[in-house]
Formats: sequence, structure tokens, C-alpha cells
Amino acid sequence: MRRGMIILLWLGVITCLSAQTIPLYPDSKDPALKKVTLTAYPTSDTSQLHPAMIICPGGSYSWLDEKIEGQEVAEYFAQNGIPCFVLHYRVANVSAYVLGYRVFGLGNRWPVMLDDAQTALEWVYRHAEDYRIDTTRIGVLGFSAGGHLAMSTEVYNTTAYCPAFVCAIYPVVTMADKRYVHRRSRRGALGVWGQFDKTMQDRLSLERHIPEGCPPVMMVSCADDKVVDWHNTALLDSALTAHHIEHLWLHYATGGHGFGVSATKGTEESRQWKQQCKQWILNLNQ
Repeated sequence: MRRGMIILLWLGVITCLSAQTIPLYPDSKDPALKKVTLTAYPTSDTSQLHPAMIICPGGSYSWLDEKIEGQEVAEYFAQNGIPCFVLHYRVANVSAYVLGYRVFGLGNRWPVMLDDAQTALEWVYRHAEDYRIDTTRIGVLGFSAGGHLAMSTEVYNTTAYCPAFVCAIYPVVTMADKRYVHRRSRRGALGVWGQFDKTMQDRLSLERHIPEGCPPVMMVSCADDKVVDWHNTALLDSALTAHHIEHLWLHYATGGHGFGVSATKGTEESRQWKQQCKQWILNLNQ
């Protein structure tokens, strides 16, 4: 009898923690929209309401690193009491980037990525009760280009559903500053010709458009990042400071780029971020 109860309890935990993929545009006939999904990673603790976050994997707005910067991250935070939802948002796609067929105006481009992120926020707010989520603590976390998208959900928000906090991990920030711009992400977001549009470069440079009332922001960068220059994060830090926005910047000497919550990628120093981020989120609004 005792053994049977233990097995049932474990089955309950496994069921609760199992990922569930949700189409964000279930009624659409557009093939591109049919691919936009949220994968939910609940927490097993249903005794209280929890903070939650949408996770935006990176990939230069051209592909999505859904394992290292999606699934693994969601599993880590869900196991630590923070339900997560990995967003499969629209991007240019690798073939569009490599083969250059966007020269002819084909492929996804900004602002469809933002539309997906805002739709995801609305979905999580509307289904918060199903996942034991505190609606005052729903945030967005993103990596690299996904960090730009995460921050954009606040900076360029046009809906009633705003993030309560943002976590930008080795983020792309500027699309205009020639010293630090990540050109691959700019091209992925704006297209082959659109990347040269000065108006759009300015419009998508986060450091130039921080809104009043921006929620708390946490940022992570590494001085030895050879993919996205860490000065992107420095620009965001300066802008948040100028607007008196609550924020935390974790800047490490080592770690590089693309390490997610991996136990082997990055360095021992940079791998501290996940524990510090978890604690920062849990302490918000306490």
C-alpha cells in the first residue's frame, strides 16, 4: 500500500512537470502562425502562487536555440518554483539568412517577433490560474537576440499586458551604434535591405527608448563575449540608470556567449547567474 502511494505521488509530480506545447494562434490558417507555440513547464508546488516567465531563446532573429536557451532553462527554473513558457517565435529562418532570399522581400521580419511575444504574455496572463501563477509577477527572460525581444515587450509594448520584470542575458541592445551593433541580429530582424534603414535602426535601439515606469530589469554580460559585445549591456545599464529604473547588472570577466544554464558551457564564474537570477525573481514584490 505504502509503495503504491509513493508511485502515485511520483507519477503526479512527473505529470505536473511534463512540458505541454500550446499553439498561440490555433485558429489561424497561416503556416507561419501555426508554428508559433508556447511550451509550458509547470512547477510541482501548487500550494501557493508563483512568479512565472516567458523564455525567448536567442538565435540572431534567424533561428532559435530552443534546447540550451529554452528547454534547459525552463526546466531549471520550473524545478526551482518558477513556472516557465518557452516561446517559439517567428524568425527569419536560417535559409533566409544564408541564402539571402530576403533580398526579394520574403521571410519574417520585425515586428512579427514582438507580436508573438505580446500574444504569449496575454496567453499566460489569461491562463495564470491554471498554473498557479501570481499575475503581478509575470516576466520575460531572453538570451542574445531573445534578450532584445524580452526587453522589447516593455519598451515597445502596445497592449494591456506588460511584463512585471525583464531578464536580458548577454542581450542584443543597440541596432544603431556602429561600435557595438550585432549586425547578424539586425539583419535577421529587419531583412537584407531593412537593416540599413536609419529610422528602424533607431526605433529598435533599446537604449534610446526606455519608457517611464519600466519594470525591474536584470542583465547578464561577459567581458570575453566574442559574439555580442558586452557594451550592449552597458548601454542598457546607462539608459536604465538615467531613467531611475530598478535594475541589476551581473557583469562577469569570463563566460563568453550562449551558455544558458549549462553545467559545462561558459565558466564557473558565469554559471552563477542562474542562482542569482532565481533569487532576484523570487525576491521581487516580497
